[in-house]
Amino acid sequence: MADEEDELPEETELSYEQKKEIAKWFLLNAPAGEINYVAKDLKAVLSDEEVYNEAAMEAFPVYNKSHMICLEMPSRAGDVIVSSYSEITENEFLDPRTAQVAIVDHVKQICTKVRPAHDEELPSLYIEEYRYALDAEIQRYVSESYPKGISAVNCVKGKDTEGLGSDFEFVVIITAMRLSPQNFCNGSWRSVWNIDFQDESQVLDIKGKLQVGAHYFEEGNVELDAKKDFQDSTIFQSADDCAIAIANIIRHHETEYLAALEVAYSKLPDNTFKDLRRKLPVTRTLFPWQNTLQFSLTREVEKELGLGK
Repeated sequence: MADEEDELPEETELSYEQKKEIAKWFLLNAPAGEINYVAKDLKAVLSDEEVYNEAAMEAFPVYNKSHMICLEMPSRAGDVIVSSYSEITENEFLDPRTAQVAIVDHVKQICTKVRPAHDEELPSLYIEEYRYALDAEIQRYVSESYPKGISAVNCVKGKDTEGLGSDFEFVVIITAMRLSPQNFCNGSWRSVWNIDFQDESQVLDIKGKLQVGAHYFEEGNVELDAKKDFQDSTIFQSADDCAIAIANIIRHHETEYLAALEVAYSKLPDNTFKDLRRKLPVTRTLFPWQNTLQFSLTREVEKELGLGK
């Protein structure tokens, strides 16, 4: 009877769905720029082509949009940012700057072809005037601040507005990656700014979300995932004046946040890492890991109860 109780329970085979969900978890949690490395190892570990293919088909589109990856369009037509804000269908993404739609292979992470955007997929001339002016200012800012940065300005609400009297909303996307796997480190910057043009109050409500990621994996595995939300506003003006005001607000908040990060992480060796270290006990002596028997709880209890031989 005792032998039966001591026997370990038999391992149960994972179901198809369980394997797929585990595989998706690993793919979706891959650091920026590293999903293909994870996919390669995952494929080898699974040894099941069907499970891997289905997991990849479900995970890659979500990963690509959440990381806002940038893909080069054929014939050097430009770059398209894969995001939920530019998504037309599951595999089609609008590049508002060139008025083209990129057809994307999510798993291969390539743009297979492009087509001209249909009229109903593009904003009205009134909205485009504001979008174009803002896009130009954001491009100027990104080129100065992010050596490998890409930006886009999408209209996500009210794109058919023909003139004053209606609200509309833009989303500014800025994404940049610095991948250096040969040096065991990768990093990414993602920022999304929602610009709500409110006609009645003549105010622009600005909300931003910044996410900075870094992964260092030389003889270890250290990952940074920093996030910050911002809120600001400015007045509704002409297209050019609005563009300048919005770009200056974005520049201010992002520069300030980056400076704060640099200050915080410059203090890591002196403050944070020291706080993480184990403090000495009240005896002011290190714990003798090589001879833990001298701290035998059993012996101390026996001594107190008079049970020792």
